[in-house]
Amino acid sequence: MAVQTRTDTFAALRDCFATDLAALIGDRAPRGTTPNDFIDLVEEVRDLLGSSSIGPWQDASEDLDRAAGFLTDALTDPDADEPALLARARTHLRDGIATAS
Repeated sequence: MAVQTRTDTFAALRDCFATDLAALIGDRAPRGTTPNDFIDLVEEVRDLLGSSSIGPWQDASEDLDRAAGFLTDALTDPDADEPALLARARTHLRDGIATAS
């Protein structure tokens, strides 16, 4: 059941945040639907914003870095508290997008 919950939660996070993340980098192409594809998108946006000299974008990059870490841990650590990690990722995704927008 944990795998199904993880898949459903990642799908919900992707559905909620992928469009806004892609818009930050000017990408309108559809992305894959796996958890790894979503983490890759978060990391791509993080890297682009982090390379900017604009302060708020660098701050957003830090939030997205934290989100990527929590998402990766939730996906790969079998002993992790997935709901807590995904909730923290959601918070950082929301904050990062708001700061960059």
